[in-house]
Amino acid sequence: MQALRAGIRKVDAVVYTHSHADHIMGFDDLRRFSTANRNRMPVYAAPETMETLSSIFFYAFSGQAWFPGYVHPEPHIIGGPFYLGENEIIPVELEHGRAHVLGFLVRQERRSVLAYVSDCKAISPEGMEALQGVDTLILGTPSYHSHPTHLSLSEGIALAGSLGARQTFLTHLSHDLGHAQTEKSLPPGILLAYDRLRLEL
Repeated sequence: MQALRAGIRKVDAVVYTHSHADHIMGFDDLRRFSTANRNRMPVYAAPETMETLSSIFFYAFSGQAWFPGYVHPEPHIIGGPFYLGENEIIPVELEHGRAHVLGFLVRQERRSVLAYVSDCKAISPEGMEALQGVDTLILGTPSYHSHPTHLSLSEGIALAGSLGARQTFLTHLSHDLGHAQTEKSLPPGILLAYDRLRLEL
């Protein structure tokens, strides 16, 4: 429904951060996009995540449902930086409890235009170095309160400041973050993401 509302008619590829349910259970909604993409859908994931995807959605990955109208995944294992079109995608290792999670830095002509860092409590030192000076940071901060596997709001604000991002959008929000009230407390350049937000990069 979000894709319909935003007028998204084509998806070139799907890049997975990890295999938790709230990040993979939209898989079957890729049917329409797979059909529109000549019955193929490039899927990028770390080995552990790809293994889980292949197990849960075995009917698609096994090739048993190879007929029009189904998702036809084209698996690509992430082992380092890769390209989607002219965009260089750099995986960034994140700490999210025991889960193997990746964030992603998007570079265009050697310029760091976007970083997506959703589920994490900490970023590896190499990741922190790679993310320095990113133009737009999308960062998961579910709550005001400290959490063992997620950044709190204050931790997220501190992280954005240390990376020197030009603008930061906080996402993966829980219900205890009232939008209008929370935004009033945020420093310049940091905003809460919202439904129908569109970014031009």
